[in-house]
Amino acid sequence: MRDLFRLIDTHTHITGHQFDHDRAHVLQRAHEAGVARIIEIGYDLPTSYAAVAVAEAHPHIFAVVGLQPNHIHETDEGWLEEVRTLANHPKVVAIGEIGLDYHWMKVAPEVQETVFRTQIDLARQLGLPVVIHSREAHADTLRILNDAARGVPGVMHSFSGDWAFAQACLEIDFMLSLSGPLTFSKAHELHEVVRRAPATMLLTETDSPYLTPHPHRGKRNEPAYVRFVAEQMAQLRGVTLEEMAEQVWANAERVFGFG
Repeated sequence: MRDLFRLIDTHTHITGHQFDHDRAHVLQRAHEAGVARIIEIGYDLPTSYAAVAVAEAHPHIFAVVGLQPNHIHETDEGWLEEVRTLANHPKVVAIGEIGLDYHWMKVAPEVQETVFRTQIDLARQLGLPVVIHSREAHADTLRILNDAARGVPGVMHSFSGDWAFAQACLEIDFMLSLSGPLTFSKAHELHEVVRRAPATMLLTETDSPYLTPHPHRGKRNEPAYVRFVAEQMAQLRGVTLEEMAEQVWANAERVFGFG
């Protein structure tokens, strides 16, 4: 008998080439695992267009569109108006993934910041939340969000910080989205965050095909594996998987404004 609760994967990249040979089977496995909603994320113009296309093709998939600032050097002028046009699609629920990436550093920090702020402003204009990518850039990410994103709903994608960083995100009403690393036995800081954060501020994601959870670590990730994240979250909080899934579903509906 199938479980009577719904899981949600709030951050995937299933339009990527890693799924070209078996995308339909991946979506079927997600359905069989109880994943009733998926949010496909853009990080540049091609992936944003692809996100909208896959959302159009599947009623349970929604799209997030935007330009991760570390990709601005690959993008033609006029990109902002293209993002704006895409964001008006009825299946688009947020602007993202946007933010800062100091690990790869393809673009200077000051340029990343300008592109980041521009899209926060776009989200404000359109009344949409933002999905934030922050890699080795937590201090600057928080500085910009505190300055530019007050009152804009948001999600810290694949949250990777400690409790102090979590508190700072929560203070500006940004949700914490947990991915595969939450399932790792040595992820003590993430475990503490999940135990201490308000249940109303937690989300689940896979970031497929990346950040695969235990027990599939080292293999390609896929939306069906969000169940492992939800199970770990439930265990850490001392509730049932059904209770945790219900709470996360409500959280996602609140921040993304699903119709």
